Amino acid sequence: MRKGGYRLPLPVRALVISETAIRQLENNLWNDKYVKGNIVTNGKTMPISIRYRGGHTRNYPKRSYEVVSNNRTFHYNAEFDDPSMIRNALSFAFFPLIGVPAPRTKHVLLNLNGKPHGVYLEIEGVEKPFFRRRKLGASSLFYAINNRADFGILNPETNRKKSSLLTGYEYRFGASAEKARLKTFIKGLNLLNGVRGFAFIKKRLDANNYLRWLAGAVLTGNYDGFEQNYAVYRSRPTGKLRMIPWDYEGTWGRNCYGRIVQSDLVSITGYNSLTRKLLCYPSIREQYKRILQNALDGPFTENKLMPIAEGLLSRIAPYIREEGDRKRPYAEFLGESGVIRAYIRDRRAIVKAEMENL
Repeated sequence: MRKGGYRLPLPVRALVISETAIRQLENNLWNDKYVKGNIVTNGKTMPISIRYRGGHTRNYPKRSYEVVSNNRTFHYNAEFDDPSMIRNALSFAFFPLIGVPAPRTKHVLLNLNGKPHGVYLEIEGVEKPFFRRRKLGASSLFYAINNRADFGILNPETNRKKSSLLTGYEYRFGASAEKARLKTFIKGLNLLNGVRGFAFIKKRLDANNYLRWLAGAVLTGNYDGFEQNYAVYRSRPTGKLRMIPWDYEGTWGRNCYGRIVQSDLVSITGYNSLTRKLLCYPSIREQYKRILQNALDGPFTENKLMPIAEGLLSRIAPYIREEGDRKRPYAEFLGESGVIRAYIRDRRAIVKAEMENL
């Protein structure tokens, strides 16, 4: 954080978008249409495609953006609901500690046409470069974009059969047969039981990765992370499905609107059809309990996580203090270290207790 006794400044990302393009974005707020522009990073100007991103946050005065440049995608999140601005960053720092790949993040200062817009969180997009950077072969990639991506065959809102088993998923890349593979997996896990069901799932799912991903969502308290807000890809070396977390703003003691929530909001069994089926098998339950216990013994502790959290908070604190358009006052930001610490302490006790009955 410091060099020669001085705090390193946050990097700057300067967006340059014509007034015509900005009007197009505003007039098409919800349709995910890209416009052209440029981004200046470290003195280098690159052409980009840019659009607004997010759900309810698109109506906020501080927009979030998705930027595509040179076949790489970056998300610039205003983190408007999170008074700490670090919950996504802390979550994505935590997941690799339990063996699950997650997007890299960096806090930056964002300018738009020369006007400062304050602190943003730059998040690496989960696309082909994500896998190349980590030397992970991926045959396909799907985003879980709404609560119908629950690995079930019934629509959770109507309790009727889904019009398609891929409802809730956004196909990103892979051969056309990959869609059929995912449909077959969802259908099989719901229709097959007992020994046949166990063999079917184990052949097609990286259960170790899935259980670690589940543990990450459970420990961080991401209520919205089980039926959506994840990416699922098929590993080229193994042929099995694996999980990547996404959108972890509603974690560490607050929900996605920034409200304080109880530390027992999320059950350790999560909330989707695949998890329910997996945890029917005693060997899987024991494997999951070992993963949770290993996390409680090491990565999910105040000693491990609070230095990360406090480092992130201290890095952005001078800039947050100067911002005048944040949803929450600076005094609330100053209390976020305590909120996160209390959550970790409470969550550890809750998970330990629930493990006794798993």
